[in-house]
Amino acid sequence: MPKFHLMSNLVVGLLLCSAGVGCTPAANGSAIDVYDGFETAGLSGVWDTDRFEPGAVTMQTNIVRAGHGAAKITVHPRDKFEAGSPGSSGSERDELREAKKLTSKENIPYEFSFSMFFPTNFPVVPTRLVIAQWKQYCADGGNCSDDSPVLAVRYIAGELRITQDLDKKFIMLYQETNEFRGRWLDFKFQVRFSPKENGRIKAWLGGRQLVDYRGITADSENAETGYPSPSHFYFKMGLYRNVMPEPMTVYIDEYRKKELPDVSFLTYHRPPGIVSRGIFAVIGNKNAPLESAERDVLKSRAITCPWTSGHWWKPPCFSSST
Repeated sequence: MPKFHLMSNLVVGLLLCSAGVGCTPAANGSAIDVYDGFETAGLSGVWDTDRFEPGAVTMQTNIVRAGHGAAKITVHPRDKFEAGSPGSSGSERDELREAKKLTSKENIPYEFSFSMFFPTNFPVVPTRLVIAQWKQYCADGGNCSDDSPVLAVRYIAGELRITQDLDKKFIMLYQETNEFRGRWLDFKFQVRFSPKENGRIKAWLGGRQLVDYRGITADSENAETGYPSPSHFYFKMGLYRNVMPEPMTVYIDEYRKKELPDVSFLTYHRPPGIVSRGIFAVIGNKNAPLESAERDVLKSRAITCPWTSGHWWKPPCFSSST
């Protein structure tokens, strides 16, 4: 059975697939749950082809994370070249960009997971290199057309970085220098894009959590920035870099994207001393209200929570199964 498939969280299927290659979303607006294991001879319908040169993306069977196949992406000098704006370097790329039908909506939480393999001879250089990115959609010719991704994974000079760029401000969420070549890197991100404080980013590498961020995760939406309200966001992964003479190759496997219920973004902690009858609570500031979506999801299980040691064990509090 091919690793590429598309499925729905609902009884009615999300996507209508033919032979596990080309798929189209169902018209009923079902939640996104899409997976590509790169098992087919050609690139699946999960991806658009406008961000890589012909021949830059191939399917191969020698280096795989699971199953029998994985994608191989090789960027060469001048691939999809874009001249830099005054004062900036030109860029080149070969990337997989998610099909337009799969773009993310503002205020909807999603989970992305994918695996990458950098060969042992992969160039470790100080050149800007983006290996995965989430971009906020900008109208053609808008003021935002040259904006950086609102969320990105970068690999520069042997350092892995997770970054934001919001309203022209660069933010480093995580950085680590290590040997990342010669092994599969299993990434997972849970994100909710929002220009308000209810945004969220959680990131893992190989099961180790790197980022747990709550706050603004999208650019401002107004006539000055050029972003519409509400905004949409699209995902790309591969090799996007400043111009350099050497080629680079990365292998990609086990991609999945799915919508999440808002409740999955809640992190519950068992307060010390509040364990009788299996009751536990969300720990928070007394004056910090729950997000309305979280409150609506869980209010049916809310109970009265005590004030203990200067902290407010605020609702929702509910019975644990342990």
